[in-house]
Amino acid sequence: MPGRNDSRIDMTTGAITPKLVSLAWPLVAGNLLQTAYNLADMFWVGRVGRNAVAAVTLMFPTAWLFVSLAMGLTAGAVALVSQHVGAGDDRAADAVVGQVTLLTVGVGLVLATVGYIGRHPLLVFLGAEGVVYRLALDYIEVLFVSIPFTFLFFVFRAVLRGAGDTRTAMWLVVLSAGLNVVLDPLFILGVGTFPAWGVRGAAVATLISRIFAAAVGVVLLLRGDWGIRLRVEDLRPDVPVLKKLVSIGYPATLDGAARSFAAVAMAALVARFGPVATAAYGVGLRLMSVSWTVSGAVGQAAATGVGQNLGAETPDRAARVTWTATAGTMGVLFLAGGIMFAFPAPLIRAFIADPAVVAEGVDFLRIIGPFLAFFGGLMVVQGGFRGAGDTRVAMALSVLSRWVLRIPAAGLFAYQWSWTLSLVGPSVALGGLSWGVDGLWWAWSFSAVASFVVGVLWFSLGRWQEGVIDDEKRSTPGD
Repeated sequence: MPGRNDSRIDMTTGAITPKLVSLAWPLVAGNLLQTAYNLADMFWVGRVGRNAVAAVTLMFPTAWLFVSLAMGLTAGAVALVSQHVGAGDDRAADAVVGQVTLLTVGVGLVLATVGYIGRHPLLVFLGAEGVVYRLALDYIEVLFVSIPFTFLFFVFRAVLRGAGDTRTAMWLVVLSAGLNVVLDPLFILGVGTFPAWGVRGAAVATLISRIFAAAVGVVLLLRGDWGIRLRVEDLRPDVPVLKKLVSIGYPATLDGAARSFAAVAMAALVARFGPVATAAYGVGLRLMSVSWTVSGAVGQAAATGVGQNLGAETPDRAARVTWTATAGTMGVLFLAGGIMFAFPAPLIRAFIADPAVVAEGVDFLRIIGPFLAFFGGLMVVQGGFRGAGDTRVAMALSVLSRWVLRIPAAGLFAYQWSWTLSLVGPSVALGGLSWGVDGLWWAWSFSAVASFVVGVLWFSLGRWQEGVIDDEKRSTPGD
């Protein structure tokens, strides 16, 4: 397979840190460039006004929900493709490419249809009103059209990663993100013969770039020059392969859904404080998303290192890979969080100049910045669990962080409410702390630290080592 061996990194020997860097940098670059979609949208939409920023912000968690579902659906493809390629069975790997394409695009079409039909109730649930409702509707109608193309591009990235190539997809992200950046000002603000579509223009620019990326990805897979191929005859449903894809990927899908629905719920809580808080939250999330893309990519690299070392029966080295990746990521994010804390106003003003939004955004960054490293550290630890095949624990940590800690803490810290509990003896009065919108930001930081501590302690128990090693030994005699 041309170039395939050149792109592979052996994490079982040698110094861990340089190999982690070699494995992770194309993933980091690809994720950062993917984030350019959102940053470019927010930058140019910020020139339209606070209501436009608030409308796009409300849609960001919904868009991330669909991205998370796509990642979950393709998780099984990474496992199966890498297994077949490692065994030298390229034809079986090609069959998986056909089936995951069929599954993912089919699910994308269903979600796009259901989402478009239910777009009005969704906006009501999110708390959109008045001008923000109208602008959010303009954005989301185009967003739903882009879902199948987004899912198809995720198929391309997943199967190449499974075959050991993280660089080709990175270059395609460069092209598609660059196209999006060029089209944004043309469609949002209007230049020359281009109409000024505002928020809808941001969605149209993203749609065009996603169609471009999906089309190029399909052409590359049909050619098969990168060691993995999409064959038309493999697009017929193969029930056993489809079942494998679903069984391997469903914990990742549930994980992504739990994270995304929590983001939607949090956006709804923020929306109750009005468009200024919502706009500040949207800009703050875009700035935070840079750290998520870095830590998510390092988590993927850690997963590869853990998997390789458990396969080589060196679990102690697998643990060192995770701790090294976690420490390195947190060091970088402590620095990034310090910059957020020290220079919050210029960072917010880079996206929107509205004084009220800037003031609220400063509060957001000064509360979140000191704890930014804990968000990323948890993502890397979760990558270690996924590399060990323990995707259920990774899912449990996501649920803990968001639904057990963040959402309840947001209700406790931000809102004014009271409740009297009386079981046996004197009544106990409970109530919210009434910190206002700052309470929502403190809920984020609290949940990040607490869930990180739980994740580190859980990983330190080492149960992931025994379970995977035992599974490997049980499977060997039947091979």
